[in-house]
Amino acid sequence: MTAPAAQKGPYFDEKEKVEPTSTVVEGRELEYGAETRPINKLGRFKRWFLTWELESQGIKPTLPSQRSDVNFFKTFLLWLTFDCNIISISAGTLGPLAFNLSLRDSILVIIGFNILGSALPAYIATFGAKLGLRQMCQSRFSFGYYGAILPTFLNLVAITGYLSLNCITAGQTISSASGDFGADKGLISWNAGIVIMAVISLVVSFFGYKVLSFYERYAWVPIIVVSFIALGVNAGHLQPSASFPPATASQILTFGASIGGFLLAYVTVCSDFTTYMREDVSSRKLFITIFFGIFVSTTFLEIIGAVFAAALPSHPTWQAGYGNDNLAGLLHAILLPAGPKFSRFLLAMLSLSVTGNMAPSMYSFGLSFQTLIPFDFIVRVPRYFFSVLVTAIIIPLAIVAATRFYTALSNFLGLIGYSSAAVGAVLFTEHIVFRRAAFGNYDVGCWNRPRGLPVGVAAIGACAVGAGVVVLCMQQVWLVGPVARKTGDIAFLVSFFTTGLAYVPFRWAEKRWLRDDVKLAAGRGQHEGA
Repeated sequence: MTAPAAQKGPYFDEKEKVEPTSTVVEGRELEYGAETRPINKLGRFKRWFLTWELESQGIKPTLPSQRSDVNFFKTFLLWLTFDCNIISISAGTLGPLAFNLSLRDSILVIIGFNILGSALPAYIATFGAKLGLRQMCQSRFSFGYYGAILPTFLNLVAITGYLSLNCITAGQTISSASGDFGADKGLISWNAGIVIMAVISLVVSFFGYKVLSFYERYAWVPIIVVSFIALGVNAGHLQPSASFPPATASQILTFGASIGGFLLAYVTVCSDFTTYMREDVSSRKLFITIFFGIFVSTTFLEIIGAVFAAALPSHPTWQAGYGNDNLAGLLHAILLPAGPKFSRFLLAMLSLSVTGNMAPSMYSFGLSFQTLIPFDFIVRVPRYFFSVLVTAIIIPLAIVAATRFYTALSNFLGLIGYSSAAVGAVLFTEHIVFRRAAFGNYDVGCWNRPRGLPVGVAAIGACAVGAGVVVLCMQQVWLVGPVARKTGDIAFLVSFFTTGLAYVPFRWAEKRWLRDDVKLAAGRGQHEGA
C-alpha cells in the first residue's frame, strides 16, 4: 500500500510531504510507509482520546474541501452570544458610574461608538471564509512572518486580559448568588467562583469549533431572559438621577474610547470563527450578519447597564449592593424584587453567561500562540493544549485583580482599543490598497514561508508612527496627553487613521526596494490558472 499523493495548489507546498496515515486492524496500528507494530497503552489512550472528535487543527489553512458551512443564522447567533454576558452590562455602567454621564448621553455614546466598533471586525471577518486563514496567521500577509509576532503578542495580552475580567465578574456574581443579599460572604468565595467559571469555559472550548458553535447558539438565551425580568420587576423604579452635569467632549470621547475598544479587540480574532464558512458565500451577507450579531447584543446589554447605573443614586438598596465597585452586589440588589431565592437563581444564570465569551477567547488563544512562536513544532501541538495553558494563567491574574475591577476595566478597554485600531488599520489598508480587495492576490500557500510574505517593516513602522501620535491623544489615569486634555480621549480614532495613512508610503517603499510579495502572489496565481 502506498501513501496518498501530496495535494498541490495554493494551499500546499508542492514539495511538502504528506504525513503517514494510520489505521487499526485487529489490535495493531498500521502506518502507511512503516512496519506494523502493536498498539501500546499510550497508543490506546490516544485513540480513545480521538474518539471524542476534538478539533486539534491549529493555524494551518482550512482547505476549501473542509469549508462547508453556509448557515448565516448560526453565524449570527455565534457573534450575538460573544457579547451576551455580564461584561457588556458592566461596560454600559461605566457611562454614569465612571464618567458621570447622564442616561441620554450614555445611550447616544453607546450606539454611536458601537456602530464604529462593530464595522471593522465584521469586515475583516469575511477574509476568513475566503482565505481559510486564522486571524493572526492572516496578519503575516501584512506584518510578515516574523513581524506578525508583534500584533500576536498584543492579541494574547488582550485575550488574557478579557478572560481575567470575565472571570472576575463571573466569580463575584456566583459568589453573590451563593448567599443572601447583604451577607458578607456567600457559600462560594470570589476566588472559588473565578476557578469554577474558568474551568467551565475550558471544557466548552476544549472540544473545538463544532461544540463551541453549538453551545453559542443557545448560550445567549439566559442573560436576555434575566435582563427582561430585571426590567420588569423594576419597571417603576428606573427614573434616572437628575444629578448628572452637562456632558463635556472629554467625557463623551473617553467613554466612547472604552466602548469602541471593547469591540475593536475582535479585529485580532474575528477570522478564527469564519474559516469553516464555504468560500463562495456572499461577503456582503456575511458582513451584515456579523455586524448585527456584534452590534445588537452589545448595544442592548450596555444600555441595560447604563439604565440601572443612572438610577443607582435614587436607590439606597442598590447603593448598598454596589458597595466598593461590586457589580455582582448591584445586580443582586436589582434582581431582589423577584424574590430572595429566585433572585439568587437568576444571578447564577447571569454568572454562567460569561462562558459564551470566555470559551471562544480560549479557542483563539491557542491559535494566536501558534503564530507567536513561528516554528513548525509549535504548529503540531494540539490547539486544546493552549486552552489549558491560558486557564492556568488567568486564574491567578483574576484573583489578584478582583478587588480593583472598575479601574482595571476602564483602563484596559482603552489601551486594547488603541492597539486593535492600529492592527485593523494595517489589515484594512493592505487589503484595499495593495491587494486591491482581491483575495486572489493572497498566496495562501505562503502562510509559513517567510520569503513569500512581506518583510513587515512597513507594518511595524506604521504602528510605531501611530503609537507616537496615540500618546498625545490618550487619556488614562496614569497618562493624559496634551491633545486629550482639550479634546478627551480620541486616541483609538487617531490610531486607526494615522497608522493607515503611514502604512501606504511605507508599504509602497517596502514593495519597491525590499520584496514585492503581492506581485509574486499574482504571478503564481496566473501560472496555476494557465
